[in-house]
Amino acid sequence: MTKKFVHQSLISYTDGGARGNPGPAGIGVVLKTKEGKTVGEWSKFLGTTTNNQAEYKALILALEEARALGVEELECRLDSELVVKQLQGEYRVKHPDLKPLFTQVLSLLSHFKNVSFNYIPRDLNKEADHLANQAMNQWTNKTQKDT
Repeated sequence: MTKKFVHQSLISYTDGGARGNPGPAGIGVVLKTKEGKTVGEWSKFLGTTTNNQAEYKALILALEEARALGVEELECRLDSELVVKQLQGEYRVKHPDLKPLFTQVLSLLSHFKNVSFNYIPRDLNKEADHLANQAMNQWTNKTQKDT
């Protein structure tokens, strides 16, 4: 059976953050059409991790969700210059905790015809940032209620 492609090409906005480094972390992902229509959004609490690990995990979630939707081309917009430059080959991945996440991203790329990574300023990534903070806030509110 042939897969029906509703959206062959999408744009992902991803953000990961940690309160403390490492600390309680969350990620936010928004998938949009080229026309700006939101196709899906995700917010997830990660537990304790670093900011850079959270950035990679947000990107991984975006790639997995785009793959599940049958997307062929994905433009990934991130406000993490480090992650973008590592994926573009400008920076080496030195930190041992980032290497498996980097490898996982590369593995997911094989499911797409084309993927690009573009750095965007934080103020152009507000929706994903809001979702990442929402995940961290839910954890903070839960732990305050538990004490």
